[in-house]
Amino acid sequence: MDQQNTLHKFGKPMINLDGRSILVTGGTGSFGRSFVRIVLERFKPKRLIVFSRDELKQYEMAQVFSDTAYPCMRYFIGDVRDADRLEMAMRDVDIVVHAAALKHVPAAEYNPFECIFTNVHGAENIVKASIRSGVSKVVALSTDKAANPVNLYGASKLASDKIFVAANNLSGDRTHFSVVRYGNVVGSRGSVVPAFRRLIKEGADSLPITDPRMTRFWITIEQGVSFVLSSLEMMQGGEIFVPKIPSTKITELANVLAPGLSHKIIGIRPGEKLHEVMITEDDARATLELEDRYLIQPWFNSWDSAPYLTIGAKPVVEGFRYSSDTNPVWLGDGEIAQMLEHTLA
Repeated sequence: MDQQNTLHKFGKPMINLDGRSILVTGGTGSFGRSFVRIVLERFKPKRLIVFSRDELKQYEMAQVFSDTAYPCMRYFIGDVRDADRLEMAMRDVDIVVHAAALKHVPAAEYNPFECIFTNVHGAENIVKASIRSGVSKVVALSTDKAANPVNLYGASKLASDKIFVAANNLSGDRTHFSVVRYGNVVGSRGSVVPAFRRLIKEGADSLPITDPRMTRFWITIEQGVSFVLSSLEMMQGGEIFVPKIPSTKITELANVLAPGLSHKIIGIRPGEKLHEVMITEDDARATLELEDRYLIQPWFNSWDSAPYLTIGAKPVVEGFRYSSDTNPVWLGDGEIAQMLEHTLA
């Protein structure tokens, strides 16, 4: 798969955010900053609200996206653990993109209560505040680690996914909830690419590799934002959208970042998988395939798959499994290099 074509194809269908009020939780994170930048480039929203708990990051972000240059911008200090604050922030909001999470795997293992409070109770608070505020559409960001989870972060995000899907049973026709699940974001905070680059800059004589067989799905931050905007337009409520994205071996990524630098095998860390899965065999029974994505349908009696079938969606084959090691699409060295270029800005 050509990376540029992949970047392009998530552009349609695309929701029109002109004149609408949007709130993004975790708005100062890697996704949130890119989401704000892309929305401001493409649309003229009525309000674009950054909701996060870090005042320093909000201050720094406001130097780039000021409310003087962009009158639609709002910066709202708050925590998804605080239901009342969320409800206040969602007043007259049309669309919510929920990107706030405690996502560092070792930190979640060491601080399990904090992980549950943010990722699970936070999801519950988003649902309640959205329904009470009359929000039209909510998309929650998930992770490949939520499928067959082996660590607390993945388990908490699986619980979050279930909460958002089930929220459609509570909201009637007013508020619709869906989930976007994708793989590793190239260059996001805490990911392997910045870690490798730091070691290379420091003059390391080798790069640490947990297991030479390890594979991962990869998506750029621009792809992730475009996929969210596209899913917002398509969603009926209850779907889990999964993009078709490429895989690569961690060793191949390391070779492109530092050709000729040796690798030091350090062993798989607790809570880490050899390969990532985004759709399990059990989920496959409810999965439809489109040209650029899969969607896991909810088990609602009222669910109607007809709108997707009319645009060419088809059930996946029996026993289907979307895993990074059996993915039919892989990045070559040139495509890995092109993907990495998106993290240098």
